[in-house]
Amino acid sequence: MITQRYINAISYKIIGCAIEVHKHLGPGSLESVYEACLIDEMRSVGLFVKSQIYVPVHYKGKDLGGSLKLDLLVNDLIIVEEIAVELIIPLYKAQLLSYLKLTGKPKGLLINFHCENIKNHLVSLVTEEFAKLSKG
Repeated sequence: MITQRYINAISYKIIGCAIEVHKHLGPGSLESVYEACLIDEMRSVGLFVKSQIYVPVHYKGKDLGGSLKLDLLVNDLIIVEEIAVELIIPLYKAQLLSYLKLTGKPKGLLINFHCENIKNHLVSLVTEEFAKLSKG
């Protein structure tokens, strides 16, 4: 059964993997490099990861096609968007929130690798779908 606790445990693993990647690469690499390393790290701890996937956009009951591209989808529950920027602007958070709403996924993580400390530059967002789940 999928619970808030289960989703948070997966998030904790993802963040641990991001910290491990950042520990080895530090700031300054390309997003594509961070993504490849993060995927490898997450798979090594048993997470199921899909990368650069297109998901259908549904609008007013119509499927408008696969025009939405996610960086990573972990265990078919958590969207992970990785960036390597000096400053997280509101647009990045809004984009992740839109992805969550359009896909119906319960949680998203925005991870900025261009920083000294991943934990201080991490955005975690949850949706109404998350709130509906048992705390378990």
